[in-house]
Amino acid sequence: MSEEINSDQDIALGPGDFPSERDYRLYCLRHSSSHIMAAAVRQIFPEAKFGIGPPIKNGFYYDMQLPRALTPDDLEEIERRMREIVKQGYDFAQETWSKEKALEFFGSHDQNFKAELIAGIPGGSVSTYTIGDFTDLCAGPHVRRTGECKHFKLTSIAGAYWRGSERNPMLQRIYGTVWPTREELDEYLHNVEEAKRRDHRKLGRELELFMIHEWAPGAIFWLPKGTVIYNTLQDKMRRFLFRNGYAEVKGPVLASSELYKASGHWAHYKEDMFIVQEENQEFALKPMNCPEAMLMFNAKRRSYRELPLRLSEQTVLHRNERAGALAGLTRVRQFQQDDAHVFITEDQIGEEVHRMLRMVDRVYRAFEMPYRFVLSTRNPEKFMGDVALWDKAEVLLQEALESNKLEYQVAKAEAAFYGPKIDQMVQDSLKREHQLATIQLDFQQPRNLGLVYANEHNTESVPVMVHRAIYGSLERFIGVLIEHYGGAFPVWLAPTQAKVLSISEKTADYARQVYERLRSDDLRVELDARDDKIGAKIRDAQMEKVPYMLVVGPKEAQSGTVAVRSRKGDEGAAALEDFAARIKSETDFDF
Repeated sequence: MSEEINSDQDIALGPGDFPSERDYRLYCLRHSSSHIMAAAVRQIFPEAKFGIGPPIKNGFYYDMQLPRALTPDDLEEIERRMREIVKQGYDFAQETWSKEKALEFFGSHDQNFKAELIAGIPGGSVSTYTIGDFTDLCAGPHVRRTGECKHFKLTSIAGAYWRGSERNPMLQRIYGTVWPTREELDEYLHNVEEAKRRDHRKLGRELELFMIHEWAPGAIFWLPKGTVIYNTLQDKMRRFLFRNGYAEVKGPVLASSELYKASGHWAHYKEDMFIVQEENQEFALKPMNCPEAMLMFNAKRRSYRELPLRLSEQTVLHRNERAGALAGLTRVRQFQQDDAHVFITEDQIGEEVHRMLRMVDRVYRAFEMPYRFVLSTRNPEKFMGDVALWDKAEVLLQEALESNKLEYQVAKAEAAFYGPKIDQMVQDSLKREHQLATIQLDFQQPRNLGLVYANEHNTESVPVMVHRAIYGSLERFIGVLIEHYGGAFPVWLAPTQAKVLSISEKTADYARQVYERLRSDDLRVELDARDDKIGAKIRDAQMEKVPYMLVVGPKEAQSGTVAVRSRKGDEGAAALEDFAARIKSETDFDF
């Protein structure tokens, strides 16, 4: 939900507004904890002026104006007072007041932010909730008593402009989290710390995967090891798509503004594009592959017998993200997608979407990442084309999900401007969700660019275009994978799959033989024959998160073996040929 809805001043929510009973319960728990926190803050700072205190994903916050800046030590005191309020077991008592009464009450307590909120609430009355001696403007819902909010933790302090505008006062924001059980709270806090350790920007530097430079903001410098990961993912997807009937194409990265005007991007997406002026012509770096894919479709007369026509593309894209929004690999200006545009008849929609859903399942099972689906519907204020076609497209996607017996949630008004979509929300090893794969149904752009095919009656029909990505952005996907695996990639994806470690210079020649033998199978192997202690070499390889370390000394050289050490620990000696067959089988991986 948006912050405006979560401001809790004008919309009362009930269980039916949430996907599940647990979601409703968590909302109430977090909403109530924000009120408890505000009550505790007022005990310490009676002059505090309160803004809004909504529940958010995994927690809550409250914005407030205080006489001084908060410190981490303040959080401990606020927590102590919150525990006292929880222990008292106050009821969350709701009352409906007239606006006049509310303005008088909050005005008498010098709560100017609350007065502003009251003025913006439609109607003549407002809702309030009271716990103990603390009354707040709020539409609910809440838990019944403060005693239900036992398992909480305040996590951080930040600044936030009132109502998100730089023209308004800067407030202090306190973040917290709360869970139904102590076990869930502990797990969440553990995962937060683990996420810091796994941060892809940190591991990207330590593992020498990529770099970022101020002279190319929003663009990634892929170092040799990171390039291996990038290319491996691309190659695996290329083979997977080829087996599923896709043909790869490549379009130019720079095109005339006339193309984007015709497709509809100029009217709906221009502010996110990089514009280039050349003499009297206007060009743009392409932000999406779909307009050019449609030009390729229109390159010749098409027959219904050619459909589905599946065109995949991994060309570089550019989007003009704001500098303040750039964040490592997860928000960039230059990127590539495992993109595809599939041209079909209306009768083929169900079968083709079913095929795409199976492909998504196959890929994410390989990464051991569970997922769920979200159906995004038309934004009534930002869409292109005919409403009736939109409604039809939404029904067709809904039917595709239901015919595959897939559970899904509906995200109202979250569709792209040209059509509804099915987004895949993927869960990583720390139970965080990421939107990755997407299937978008588009009736509009083919009409804009005049796409037609000869149907079975030899008359012209307009094809339906499906936009489809499985990884999504390669940059963002790799960032997710780095954190999902903590940098310890599976053997088939690891930049270095094995490292040969010589115990001493006396066995350096045999170590090189082992290295060359594995390299002959196109395995990504490194050789460490430095004149250094074997313990130091093992530690270095462990820090690099290499899947296999092969220790070789005089005994191994004499017997033609290697001492295998994996991430799990020592595995003992193995014949070189046996190990070569083993690791080769682990790298011969396809979706």
